[in-house]
Amino acid sequence: MIQVQNLRKQFGPKVAVNGVSFTVEKGEVLGFLGPNGAGKSTSMRMITGFIPPTEGSIKVGTYDMLENPIPAKQLIGYLPENAPSYPDMTVSGFLGFAAEMRGLSGDAKKKAVNRVLEMCFLENVQHQSVETLSKGYRHRTCFAQSIIHDPEVLILDEPTDGLDPNQKHEVRGLIKKMGESKAIIFSTHILEEVEAVCSRAIIIDRGTIVANGTPRDLKMRSEQAGAITVKFVDGEASAARGKVGSVQGVDRVSVISERPLTLRAFPKKNAGSDDVARAIADMAFKEHLPLQGLHVEEGRLDEVFRSITLPDNKAKEETK
Repeated sequence: MIQVQNLRKQFGPKVAVNGVSFTVEKGEVLGFLGPNGAGKSTSMRMITGFIPPTEGSIKVGTYDMLENPIPAKQLIGYLPENAPSYPDMTVSGFLGFAAEMRGLSGDAKKKAVNRVLEMCFLENVQHQSVETLSKGYRHRTCFAQSIIHDPEVLILDEPTDGLDPNQKHEVRGLIKKMGESKAIIFSTHILEEVEAVCSRAIIIDRGTIVANGTPRDLKMRSEQAGAITVKFVDGEASAARGKVGSVQGVDRVSVISERPLTLRAFPKKNAGSDDVARAIADMAFKEHLPLQGLHVEEGRLDEVFRSITLPDNKAKEETK
């Protein structure tokens, strides 16, 4: 549904986006991650046709955004960052206006407005003017206009910005459900949203894509991925560190806390994490070292994000 090839955007001497390429299929929710100023919003504005690229091509459905912008844009619902609205309109009036702009009228318009009022939990404020709404309700109203025409493609820039925890949960659930039948791109700074909602994630830094994969794939790039965390019963494990380090397949051991003693064992390169975890459990049983807990770490997305995007870490990666 979305094909982006070698996208580049230059503002004078500044290159904001440089050689970005990716695709998004129907039924896929793509998380767009990156630090402030990385090029996320600029990329999304180009994909929606809001600004033209300096170089590259964008296809939405079967339409080229540069050659056939009107039919391409008809397929898209767009929630921009700091989404604008008309403050003197009521919520239902604003959504009705958005429906008309999308070519809906009569009964179809009425049904579309009622549908998004219910989907976005706006029924109790539908007669209020937009200017009287809280930030969260105003943002939900702008989200509702992006789906008023039931688009095949959704481009959402920080869709949960300004929402309280309950509202964030509702919107995440809505995005995940819509992602079963639509192609969705949404940017976020909240990494837990990526794990909760996305089928794939892209990390962009300084205008280029530096990582692309499923949340699980990205977490596996974490230094902690596959490590075994072992917690012993307090006061019963004075010799535990040395014994865990001697288990076959263990490369090194670090201490997370002393009381209760909690260790992290890192497997050797060719050793399976599950096999090493079982070997540690067997050793503890034989040595009469009572365990409080033992589990294999999945890896941390925030650690991967920092390792890729922090300038010092990036420099270290490039010199390896």
